[in-house]
This record gives sequence, structure tokens and C-alpha cells, in this order.
Amino acid sequence: MHVGARWGRGLNTERFPRSKTARLPGTVGVDDHPRSHFRSRQSTAVWVESVDAFFTARRSLALNTMPIPSPHSPSRGILLIADITGYTTFLKESELEHAHGVLSDLLSVLVEGTRPPLAISRLEGDAVFSYGIDSGSVGGQTFVEMIEAIYVAFRRAIEQMVLNTRCDCNACANVGGLDLKFIVHHGEFLIQSIGTYRELVSIDVNVAHRLTKNSVTESTGIRAYAIYTAAAVDGLGIAHMTGEWLRHREVYDAGEIECWVVGMSPIWVAARNRSVIEIADSEVRGKAAVEIALPMERVWDRLANPEYRRMLVGSDRQELTGKRTGRLGKGDVFQCYHGNTVVPSVILEWLPFARILTKDLIHVPGATVYLLVDYTLQPIEGGTLLTMACARPTGSALGRAVFPSVLPKLMKGVETALALFKDRVEAEATMTAGLESL
Repeated sequence: MHVGARWGRGLNTERFPRSKTARLPGTVGVDDHPRSHFRSRQSTAVWVESVDAFFTARRSLALNTMPIPSPHSPSRGILLIADITGYTTFLKESELEHAHGVLSDLLSVLVEGTRPPLAISRLEGDAVFSYGIDSGSVGGQTFVEMIEAIYVAFRRAIEQMVLNTRCDCNACANVGGLDLKFIVHHGEFLIQSIGTYRELVSIDVNVAHRLTKNSVTESTGIRAYAIYTAAAVDGLGIAHMTGEWLRHREVYDAGEIECWVVGMSPIWVAARNRSVIEIADSEVRGKAAVEIALPMERVWDRLANPEYRRMLVGSDRQELTGKRTGRLGKGDVFQCYHGNTVVPSVILEWLPFARILTKDLIHVPGATVYLLVDYTLQPIEGGTLLTMACARPTGSALGRAVFPSVLPKLMKGVETALALFKDRVEAEATMTAGLESL
């Protein structure tokens, strides 16, 4: 195996990890059915106060809390609106009290999914408005995967509501008609502290909100989607990912806005239908882990970056081959260079924020073997647990016979590599902390 071999364990059978979702007060979690109603009976006024209290508490749980930038100094970064579609019709056709209970459950999902480097500015009825200051804390693909994870969690919540409710009210009957759209823009804004909220003010903020009223569904037939403005594509550095996206243009009184549109329904279909390769505990031959005081999104971003992954495998450098769709994922290959030796690492599983499984060609004395090498991430209090494990080797009889004798040395290298990885990503987070705001 590589000098700093990677070890993890088959952990998650879903494309995106299921977390214990924080809930708005007065609600019943979508995984806790059966239930007669979506929430206990509360007046709308009390419910709104509960939302505010939950919102304040949720924000205080975020990692790496930073002071608000001066209101006189503009910031630049991403603006994101997650907007529940079909809610106006749903509200008209449902009992008001129960309809608000549905909304509270779904907003809980959106709020929980809004994680660093994103921070919530405020709730806007049936939408969540958030932002992220440019700091380089995560790459563009990771940001796209964060949006996809939010959508999958939202659709999973809808599915659970539909399958598990025993209530015969209109709200319960109509919940399947709800969906979600995202508006992603990039630009300049001022952050003003108003009570417990952080209000964003700028022309770019207005542009993002203007895009919530658009012609995407009318012109494309796509109901659940993400709009990335040209400014967002440029700011995130994801132009290489737009090859299969739809070019779109919105015209307002202030001018034209060039965008790309991504349909979200295929993301949910893929997540529901995906089967994964699991490594049984009896097949694991080596395992090591490290606790990193950073959110999973940042650890995942670095784990997927060849410059950081090379630390874990002890290679001089790494290169990627594949990326047929412009983004890294299943089927692509990390080419790991150890002097004149090239060791391929083929990606077999790519589950954002949860797991990367690779098949590696490993050199042992006098032979080679193949290993399934599993990287997994788990949220823990104060950060993320990165675990690395490998399965029983396959390949030549000589290689399999020799492997146990070299395993202790490899495991020592793994422990050292994990410690170096932890030190580097935590040190970088400290250096960039002043650029982030929650």
C-alpha cells in the first residue's frame, strides 16, 4: 500500500448521510411518525415566535463563530435562497394550522442543511436566505454538493410525511405537491446586525431575490431546480461543471441576467435508487481515525482535493483522470506518484460528506495486491471524525501472503498521515477564520 495508506470503513448506505435534524419547536420530526397531525396545536403567532427562537438557537450551534464584518465594509460572497415551491397553492387548499405545521417541519430540514461556510441571514416565509463570505474554505464542487444534499434531505422529508402520516386532513394529503428551488448568486453586500438577524443589503441581494420570480418552469418544464447566475459560476469557479446544464436568461427592468439551470429531481432519483459497496467488519484488515475540529463540509472538501489527499497516501503528488462531467466522482482515478512509481486509485463510491471508496493497486515486496480503501466522515461534537480502513487484499497469492507482514508498518504511516492532515486543515481554518461570518 502507499506509505501513508488510506483506511476507512463501509459506513453509509445512502448517498447523503442522514443526521438527527434539529426541529422547530412545536413540531414532530418527519422520521417520528405515525402522528395524527404534523405538529401540536399552536396559534400562528406562537408558531412564528417559536421559529425565531429556534433560528437563534440553531445559529449558535454553528462551528467557528466569527464576528460580523464592519457594516461600513462590503463583503463579497455567495447568496443562496432555498425556496419551497407550490406552498401558496398548498396553503390555499389546506387547513391553515396544519399547513404551518408542514412548513415548520420542512424549514427545519432547510435550516439544518445550511452549514458552514454558509450562514443564515433570515427566514423569509417559505424560504431560507443564507450567505457565505469568500474565504476559500470549500471549493465550488463542494458547494454544489451541499445544495444537492439539502435537496435530497428535503425530498426525503416529504416522502416520509406522505408514507407515514395517518392524518386525513388536506395538508397531509397535499404535501406531496411541494418541492424546492435554489437561487445561487455571487456579489457584494453589506451585513447589518438587527437584533438576532444579520440583514444583507446590496443590489446583488436584490438580484438574488428578483430571480425567485422567474420563467424557468414555464420555459423548460423543470419544477425543482437550482439557478446559478453567471456571477455565481464565476465566483465558485465551476465553469467546467456547466457542460450539461441549461443556459437560461431572465429579463427584468434592470436588464438581463445570464444563468445556468440544473434540474434537481434526477439528484433525488439517483439518491433513492443508489446501491453501495459495503465492507463487512470481518473483512477489515486495518483501521485508523482522527477527530478534526471542523465541520464535515470542510473536511470533505479537503479529502476530495488531490493536494491534500496525497498527504494521506504519502505520494509526491496526485493527478486526476476522468471527470467526464466536469466534476470529480465515481469512476474517476487518482494517479498517485511515488517517485517513478504510479499507483492508480479508482473511485468506486462517491457519497458527498459521508464516504469515498477506492480500489487501489498496492505494491508489496515482490508483488502487488488490490485493496478496497474506505474513507468515511461522521459528525461528532465539535467537529468531524475521519475514519480510514482497508479490506482484505485481493490479487496474487504471493501478494496476499506478504501483505500481513507489512500491515503494521503501513498502519503506523496511516496514523502519522492522519495527524498531519488534521494539523494542516485546522491550521488553514484558523488562518481564514477572519474572512468567514456566521
